[in-house]
Amino acid sequence: MKFTCEKALLVQAISVASRTVAVKSAIQALEGIYVRAGVKVMLSGYNLETGITVGVDAEIAETGEAIFPARLFFDIVRKLPDDMVCITVDDNFKVSIRGGISSFTITATSAEDYPELPDVESEKGISLPQQELKTLISGTIFAVSDNMARPIHTGILFEVCDESITTVAVDGYRLALRRWMAAEPIGRTLKFVAPSAALKEVEKILGDTDESATFYLGTKHILFTIGDATLVCRLLEGDFLEWRKVLPQDNAIKMAANVSEITDSIERVSLIISEKLKSPVRCKFGNQTADFRTVSTIGEAHDMCTIAGDGRDMEIGFNCKYLLDALRAVPDPECTLEFINGLSPIVLNPTDGSKRYSYMVLPVRLKAGE
Repeated sequence: MKFTCEKALLVQAISVASRTVAVKSAIQALEGIYVRAGVKVMLSGYNLETGITVGVDAEIAETGEAIFPARLFFDIVRKLPDDMVCITVDDNFKVSIRGGISSFTITATSAEDYPELPDVESEKGISLPQQELKTLISGTIFAVSDNMARPIHTGILFEVCDESITTVAVDGYRLALRRWMAAEPIGRTLKFVAPSAALKEVEKILGDTDESATFYLGTKHILFTIGDATLVCRLLEGDFLEWRKVLPQDNAIKMAANVSEITDSIERVSLIISEKLKSPVRCKFGNQTADFRTVSTIGEAHDMCTIAGDGRDMEIGFNCKYLLDALRAVPDPECTLEFINGLSPIVLNPTDGSKRYSYMVLPVRLKAGE
């Protein structure tokens, strides 16, 4: 195998493929990067759960394949001068890496034992702008559960219908929902749950661009194609929460809040709360005001901000981290705070009445003196 390509392109490709290289595996080949030179140079990382393959344009003198030591390969290429990189692998898997005045020789291994990445058989993919898919993931992934007793909730639910794609994440204390409205009919109806670990890698690959990303649903796997990169992962199985039955609708109390102002108030109050001192924030919603208090062994804190509407002096306690996570995920300068009573969840919705997002946080029962 022998090929020559630009250093910057190769560094980027190695960086992306390395994200799913197995740290330790019974199959030693999975601890390296699979490099295959054909029409393009293809680099793959695979940990039996998630696999990433990246293509790089190169001048290919000889085709071939080998397993490169991932960390060493990346470090060497990254440190080479900014120039073209020439890589040669001989019949004994000795690798020559040359760039500018620098040269290295390392040892690769045969690719015979490298398992094939799952093949996703799907006739038609679903495409949307990369930045929109990125928003669907980043706007919900923070609410994914880490409780392995319910593996299905360690992923994000995707619901595809003719006019939209909806993503939902839950962890037993909160719910996060984002929705992308398609400009043209999608023509498909799909429902699946993808693991958060793989979606974090998808999020990193996606750019803030209108260029398309496409996903293909197989029987047990989902395949994402993003530019020259593809990511395949196993779907999660089980019954996801019936979120429509959980997310409150037609709440009696609705108030419009400036997201930045209310976030700042809660952040100031939360300064005396820590991981060890998980005191709730006591929220009192009055007429045009929101009052926040908390008490911990460190001390007491109080803050207020203006808010549009009458909260009828409703008092509710919340885990401040969960409430702040929801507020920080709101994409608008203003949102509507909705609830029914002091024991009901608070729901953050768009002020324009659209269904672009919903963030629900369950309350914490307040004790006297908190």
